[in-house]
Amino acid sequence: MAGPNDEFHVYDTTLRDGAQREGISYSVTDKLAVARLLDGLGVGFIEGGWPGALPKDTEFFARAAAGDLELAHAQLVAFGATRRAGVRVEDDPQVKALLDSQAPVVTLVAKSDLRHVERALRTDAEENLRMVHDTVKFLKDHGRRVFLDAEHFFDGYAFSPDTALRVLESAVEGGADVVVLCDTNGGQLPLGLAETVAEVVEKTGFRVGIHCQDDTSCAVANTIAAVQAGATHVQCTANGYGERAGNADLFAVVGNLVTKLGMEVLPTGALAELTRVSHALAEIANIAPDTHQAYVGSSAFAHKAGLHASAIKVDPELYNHIVPEAVGNDMRVLVTEMAGRASIELKGREFGLDLAGRGTEVGSALQRVKELESKGWSFEAADASLELLLRAELSELDGPPPFALESYRVVLDHRSDGEIVSEATVKVHVAGQRVIATAEGNGPVHALDAALRKALLPHLSWLDTVELADYKVRILTEHPKQGMHGTDAVTRVLVESTDGEREWTTVGVHGNIVEASWLALRDALAHKSMRASTPV
Repeated sequence: MAGPNDEFHVYDTTLRDGAQREGISYSVTDKLAVARLLDGLGVGFIEGGWPGALPKDTEFFARAAAGDLELAHAQLVAFGATRRAGVRVEDDPQVKALLDSQAPVVTLVAKSDLRHVERALRTDAEENLRMVHDTVKFLKDHGRRVFLDAEHFFDGYAFSPDTALRVLESAVEGGADVVVLCDTNGGQLPLGLAETVAEVVEKTGFRVGIHCQDDTSCAVANTIAAVQAGATHVQCTANGYGERAGNADLFAVVGNLVTKLGMEVLPTGALAELTRVSHALAEIANIAPDTHQAYVGSSAFAHKAGLHASAIKVDPELYNHIVPEAVGNDMRVLVTEMAGRASIELKGREFGLDLAGRGTEVGSALQRVKELESKGWSFEAADASLELLLRAELSELDGPPPFALESYRVVLDHRSDGEIVSEATVKVHVAGQRVIATAEGNGPVHALDAALRKALLPHLSWLDTVELADYKVRILTEHPKQGMHGTDAVTRVLVESTDGEREWTTVGVHGNIVEASWLALRDALAHKSMRASTPV
């Protein structure tokens, strides 16, 4: 194992602090998968949890020790508390569990705020210092590397600086390698936090780390400010997961350290994995990726305004703070009612369309987009529908659509036993034939999709590969048509389809949800047909 970069520590606590986020519940298998992804990214330390306190965490460390987790870059860290007040460290079962975890590194949490010592631990400052020193030394004597999380440090330092500093001194005297200053309540702001970190570094000469919660939305800024003030150990969580408002986001912190401060805190080439790893970890947590997350969000390098697109057409760096590919992301140009000609031209390039010298067609396409968006259409998240529109306006569609609709009908049957079944009948023209098909479904859209597939499958060889991956409905309550509210409002439907190799999204808008869904389904198949390698 290459081991972590010891000049600067990137320390991940997704599996412990991040797991405290509401809605996250990792299985042991999940925890092993998360650890492998983080190790592949190249973080230096992975805090696996609190053995002895939580059964899943105890099992995780046992499986890691048994060989289920092989780390190439990171060292595994066990988290726990100092010995209890009035108990010998040798007799504290929780301290013994830290040793039993076989983790090479242990992070201890200790109170550094006198008020917490007296009110939460119900002991005095001197005993608290002995608890810290004894536990650190005990673990060091047993061959463990020890870090100390000084809980509530910034609040404690403001209340009683001497008490907070003495806790750090006790840890270092016991053999702690790093003392981590924790903004446990998340109430600090960057300038004040940086001032405190600089004071601690100057007064003590200790190696200092930083751990920030995001209750003021400053966790990332506070972490970077602490590094600039002298901290050489950052504790973060994937995607900022954590209790309450969360923690400092690992990907934003690393992105800033590397691209803004020039600090090579990850192995060569690992920065380009940020986006992939972020999204993979979101999937394991069963939380939708934050599209507007810095560096790794799908909208992090998305440009909507026509003014931006005009500048990007000349030089993408004019409106991107870094090259998106550096962090594994992509630039996107969003075509909306705010778009200009440059947006259409840039989008055309993405679709492989050469629009040079075609100003009239570009203007026509732009006008069509704006007309549709004024009626509730949105192409920001529906590139497939946008491509069909552009190609139609530019007369770039090869051949006729895969089918033509004659009519469809959907009925709802509420049966005496309470069962509700939808039935759809479609009449289409495909491959020179008129086809009629009927199918049932658990809802009108499902029935319509099933009937359409039944009609088309014998004639479209690629259809059995296409699946509906997602279906979203939005009621446009602020539609320009006056008096259109609630059930009378315009409905926008987004359909995400996949053929196992790629995904594409189409949009439909109408006052009737079934018709809006039909328009999106129709575009989904038309787009697949356009891209299909086998001719219709």
